[in-house]
Amino acid sequence: MSAAASTDDIVALASGGGTSAVALIRLSGPQAEEIAGLASGGAAGRAAERHATRAKIRDAAGRTIDDVLLTVFRGGRSFTGEPVVEIACHGGRLVTRRVIERLLECGARAAGPGEFTERAFLNGKLDLTQAEAVMDLISAQSDLALRAAHEQLEGGIGRRTEALREDLIGLVAHLEAWIDFPEEDIDPDTGDLFTARIAGVRAGIGGLLATAEQGRILREGVRTVICGRPNAGKSSLLNLLLGSERAIVSDEAGTTRDTIEETIVLDGVPLRLVDTAGLRGEAGGIEREGIRRTLLEAGRADLLLVVRDATLPAAASEVELPAARRVVTVLNKADLGVHPDWAGGGGIFLSCTRGDGLDPLRQAIREALDLGEADWGEHAVAINTRHRDCLRRADESLVAAGVLLESGAAPELAALELRGALEALGEIAGKVDSEEILGAIFSRFCIGK
Repeated sequence: MSAAASTDDIVALASGGGTSAVALIRLSGPQAEEIAGLASGGAAGRAAERHATRAKIRDAAGRTIDDVLLTVFRGGRSFTGEPVVEIACHGGRLVTRRVIERLLECGARAAGPGEFTERAFLNGKLDLTQAEAVMDLISAQSDLALRAAHEQLEGGIGRRTEALREDLIGLVAHLEAWIDFPEEDIDPDTGDLFTARIAGVRAGIGGLLATAEQGRILREGVRTVICGRPNAGKSSLLNLLLGSERAIVSDEAGTTRDTIEETIVLDGVPLRLVDTAGLRGEAGGIEREGIRRTLLEAGRADLLLVVRDATLPAAASEVELPAARRVVTVLNKADLGVHPDWAGGGGIFLSCTRGDGLDPLRQAIREALDLGEADWGEHAVAINTRHRDCLRRADESLVAAGVLLESGAAPELAALELRGALEALGEIAGKVDSEEILGAIFSRFCIGK
C-alpha cells in the first residue's frame, strides 16, 4: 500500500489553533501545487522550490484574502513524500479559516487527524515508531521526554528492532533452507549454537522491554499520591511542591474531600501529584467517599508520599495503605518539635510552613524513582505500550521455538514460531515482508547456482 497512489489533496492548519502573529497551513497531494496556484494567481507554480515566495491568496471574485509566503516542495522532497505547499499567513482565526476555505474551493479536502503523518509513513518517509514519535514530541512535558521523542523520531527504536529482525531473518532463512533444500548440504546449525542465537535475539528484546516503565513514566508522568491522616499536612505539601496555593489548608479535619491533581517536573520527569482526603476511621458519609477514593488512588500510585505528623507519637499517625513499591515517608511539622518516637529517623523531616527539608525530600524522591541523567542518560529510547505488546509476542514465539527445537519436534513447527516472532517485530516499525526471507535464503546460501 502506498500513499503515492492517492488522488486527493488534503489541507489543514499545521500550527496551533487560536490567534497568533503567523499561522502555517499545509497542503499535500498530487495536485497541491496546482490548487495553491489557483488560489494564488499562479504564484505557486512560479515559486522556486524550498524558497519562500510572497503571494496573495484571492477569493473566487479576485479579492485579496491575505498576503502570504508560499513554500513549495516538489518531487517527493517533503514531509509526506508528496508535492506539498506550505502557506504562512497571518494568524487570525478568520483569515486562516478563509485561506483554508479557498483551498477547499480549489480542490483540496480537509485532512483527517494524523493524515499527513500517515502519508509520510505510507510513502516511506517514516517508520511507525517515528510516526508515533511525532505525537510524543508534541505532547512532551519534560526535557527527558523531549529527548526520548527526538531519539525515536531519529529512528532509535526502529534501528534497534531492525537489527533484531535482521538477526531473526538469518535464523529463519538458515532453518528453512535446511528444511527445503537438503541436497545443498547446508549445515543445519540447529543445536546449541542455534539456541544461543535465539537467546541473543531474546536478550535484545529484553533490553527494549526494560525501557517500557520508563517510557510510560516519560509519557504519562509518575503518579505520585500524597496520603496520610487528617491535618498531617498533605495539602500543605502539595502547595510547597507546586510553589503555589493550589489546595485549601485548614486545621479542620476533612477539609480535603476529593482528590486534587497537579503536575511538576523533577529532574526532567513529570510528577503527577495527587492530594487526597485524610485517612481516619470516624469519618462521615461524604468524607468516607473521599477516603475510599484515597485508597483507590494509593493502589494505582507509582509513588506514595506518606505524610505523618512529627510532633505526634508514631502510632497516632499510622495509616493502613495498599502495598507500594516506592514509598517516601514525610515527617511534617518538624519545626514544632519532634516526638521521641522519631528520634531515630524513619522519614524525611520537613516543615511545610518554613520549607525546611524540601531539598532532602526531592533527593529522596529521586532515589526512589532512579531519576536523573546518571540513571536515565543511556535510556533515551523508551518503548510505548504497542511496542511492548509486539516485543512480548515476539519473545513468546522465540521461547516456543526454542522448546520445539530442544524437544526434537519437526523443525517446520519451530520455523513457524520464528516467523511469528519476525512478524511481531516487524509490526513495531510497520515492516512485514516474507520476500526478505526468500532473498536471504538465495543470497546467503547460493541455492540453484
